[in-house]
Amino acid sequence: MSDPEPVLMCWSGGKDSSLALQAALRDPSLRVEALLTTVTEGYERISMHGVRRALLEQQAAAIGLPLEQVRIPIRASNDSYEAAMERLLRRYQARGVSRVIFGDLFLEDIRSYRERQLAQIGMSGIFPLWQRDTQQLAGEFIDAGFRAILVCVDPKQLDPMFCGREFDRPMLADLPATVDPCGERGEFHTFVYDGPIFRRPVGVARGEVVEREGFWFCDLLESREAPPLDVVKG
Repeated sequence: MSDPEPVLMCWSGGKDSSLALQAALRDPSLRVEALLTTVTEGYERISMHGVRRALLEQQAAAIGLPLEQVRIPIRASNDSYEAAMERLLRRYQARGVSRVIFGDLFLEDIRSYRERQLAQIGMSGIFPLWQRDTQQLAGEFIDAGFRAILVCVDPKQLDPMFCGREFDRPMLADLPATVDPCGERGEFHTFVYDGPIFRRPVGVARGEVVEREGFWFCDLLESREAPPLDVVKG
């Protein structure tokens, strides 16, 4: 039997990444070398999702995988983002990694973009959730024991009142019919703090819900930073 193939996991900290990682961890032909996350310098938060870097690091530690942070400036251009990604990918390519896992579901333009960028340096992507029914996938996420919070909401697509809610069946039932159950069109983003891929829950607490640059964010805190009643228990 051949050794497992070393791969990277493109990691947002959210539910789709978690399901894709779960699929990879269950595949004996793959060995996940590290989680790869883009962090915005200055904000020190996961880019787009707005989650504090300290919680990202706790999340990776709870999963038990190394974390690679691709640091980009505030309002980074595509060129600077792509250059930072390429530097990191080439480092792993030199160690025998030729494929990267993504949690994309059905957006053809996003997948094509990723494949083009990887192909430029002789790498390719793995998309374990591709074309899965998103209503079914959302239910499977919950039933598997994953727990997540909506940390970013696009108010042009979803009421900001959803920001900070638990990703559970009552939340899914309340979603408008125009919103994808997995938020694949950017309606919302999540932070996963517990589930079957975790060795232990990540202690988090809900902080302020604020508007920044046209999006609403729930500022998650480490549990020791907030009153006990606000703590989300894993």
